[in-house]
Amino acid sequence: MTPAVFSHGDLRLYLLSLLAESPQHGYGIIQALTDRTGGTYTPSAGTIYPRLAKLEEEGLVSKTVDGRTTIYAITDAGRAELTAREGELEGIEEGLSDSVRLIASEVRHSVQEAMRSLRADLATAAQKEQRDAKERAHADSMSDERTTSREQLGRADAALNAFRAQVRTDLRTHVARGGALPASVVADLEQALDDAARAVTRALAAPPQD
Repeated sequence: MTPAVFSHGDLRLYLLSLLAESPQHGYGIIQALTDRTGGTYTPSAGTIYPRLAKLEEEGLVSKTVDGRTTIYAITDAGRAELTAREGELEGIEEGLSDSVRLIASEVRHSVQEAMRSLRADLATAAQKEQRDAKERAHADSMSDERTTSREQLGRADAALNAFRAQVRTDLRTHVARGGALPASVVADLEQALDDAARAVTRALAAPPQD
């Protein structure tokens, strides 16, 4: 679901403020909104163009066609409305900053929780594997250790592939729905995976416990 960054009617006023800075084509406006919200909000063309058409109809925006590109510019009437509603625009800017911070924090917290759970699961799995390996050695000293290791390697591959598929799906779905993927979240993911890899390496290198 697209994050509710703008309250009802706020986007219309914010579009005027963007055009007051400089004329823009539709894609430029979409990109500007994406940049100013830190990637947490990327409106669709179906959201932006009808609002631009409405602003043009009200005489607040004009458009010129240059080849295959349509450029939108604010009119004197649009600047007058922007000036009259300057206080509202300041409130929108403050609310926008709060919304972006909240969304980014929620995404980061979700990924951090997933990484903590992954580390715990991997540590538990490593400990269980040690116990299971010890029990198998006692139960059947003649068992083929290489065969057993290959079986467990298959289990490990399956677990890693399942994890990769799940996290990749979650991230792609989040971004496809308009969610942000800040660099700090990716850094947390990389750090968690590195920690997990180190934990597994230590577990494999640890001598068997009697």
